[in-house]
Amino acid sequence: MSGKPITDQQIRLYMNERKQGQTQLAASAKSGLSERSGRRIDSGELNTEPTPKRQWRTRKDPLAEVWSSVLVPLLEANPELLPLTLFEYLHDNYPNQYDNTVLRTLQRRVKAWKVKHGPAKEVMFRQTKVPGRLGLSDFTLLKGVTITILGQVFCHLLYHYRLAFSGWTYAKVICGGESYTALSTGLQNALWRSGGAPLEHRTDSLSAAFNNLAEKEQLTVRYDALCHHYQLKGSRNNPGKSHENGTIEAAHGHLKRRMTQALLLRGDTDFTSLEAYQAFVDGIVTKINQQCRTRFEQERPLLQTLPKRRTHDYAEHSVLISSSSSFDLKRVTYTVPSRFIGERLYVQLYDERLDLFSGHEQILSLPRVYATTTQRGRSVDYRHVIDSLVKKPGAFRYSQLRDDLLPTPDYHRIWQYVDGTLNPHDACRYIVRLLHLAATAQCQDSLGRYVLKSIEGGELPSNLQCNKRFSTDTAVIPLITAKQHLLADYDQLLCVEVQHG
Repeated sequence: MSGKPITDQQIRLYMNERKQGQTQLAASAKSGLSERSGRRIDSGELNTEPTPKRQWRTRKDPLAEVWSSVLVPLLEANPELLPLTLFEYLHDNYPNQYDNTVLRTLQRRVKAWKVKHGPAKEVMFRQTKVPGRLGLSDFTLLKGVTITILGQVFCHLLYHYRLAFSGWTYAKVICGGESYTALSTGLQNALWRSGGAPLEHRTDSLSAAFNNLAEKEQLTVRYDALCHHYQLKGSRNNPGKSHENGTIEAAHGHLKRRMTQALLLRGDTDFTSLEAYQAFVDGIVTKINQQCRTRFEQERPLLQTLPKRRTHDYAEHSVLISSSSSFDLKRVTYTVPSRFIGERLYVQLYDERLDLFSGHEQILSLPRVYATTTQRGRSVDYRHVIDSLVKKPGAFRYSQLRDDLLPTPDYHRIWQYVDGTLNPHDACRYIVRLLHLAATAQCQDSLGRYVLKSIEGGELPSNLQCNKRFSTDTAVIPLITAKQHLLADYDQLLCVEVQHG
């Protein structure tokens, strides 16, 4: 059309139409050209050669005075310098000469210089995934979501295992940190659930598995034994090279994104128990594994056969039970039944529990508690010490474990009330006897609700009233059978001479 330049696209469209047999008139019309322009294209006067690039500047170079003499030597000495750093350098050394409008120019100039003269970059070599060769483990944190159990914030990690070839996945909720017991339990669960072991197991330089302080890579004794038991070759990626563990690192995001979306659909992040939360995670993992079922069916026959049984997935400790019927382990105080006082017990420390042994016999199992970085932990069960405490209730008031001896918020509120209304001795005696009744009658929750409801109604029930209502002991009057002798027998007794020695 007159007055408008003919574009390369119009020329290419015209030539395509001509190749398809169109006349000059028809091809010109379809291309938005005049018939005269079509004749010029056919004669070679117009062609599709690109317009030569401009070789001159349209404005003065704002960095002309400093680029070659100042900035390039700095880049040659330290190629990792950022454009913003160089811009701030100019601000400091050439005040009021370079404003913010120069920054974008400097960014483009530095980028072009690094392409032509910068150092060589690290090359990523994509690896061939061989079925049955590699399994990977790592721990990850679910961010952006607060999980609660019965309303209490639940701080935890997720142990994540993945087969590199098929993408088959296993995940376990970890109550504590990256420990050997967490790694061992999670890995063994994954191996047994998948039905076989890969040739190699890789971790992300976990402190639980590797001695990170050693200059030479060295497996810890326990991790080495674990790998030997399953015929695994233990390996790790180089420190600071997370991409070498990319098969599991990338899968972290997929797993956590699925969990977050499922929680949104669920409409709640509170669970009734740890087991309920683990079941939720298992459901997410099952859906992931359904999508990789075909490749896992290819990989499953190539996994190594598992041994006949699991190996130890716990740490071993020996503890002495103190006179306070407790022991300390991993900065946590645990109470035990008072009959254990003075005994040295053997502890198998799992990720979620402690099993206590006397000799070769297990005598108790306790849920594991984790200390925080700033505060020691406690696992106190009033039932372990209530038989002694009920004999000396005054010890309750200043006991170091006083608040931990109260099992529920209801009992805390009851104690606050009686401590403020009764004299100190009666208050201690009341709450201790209440705890004793809760332990012996196994009515902890119902008793607490009854007393608290009575207090809210303006009356504190006595210990006797509570005993009558909740005690399972019933007083039984024994039946005594007495034999009545004949009166003649007494007369005969009087006739017998008394012999004196």
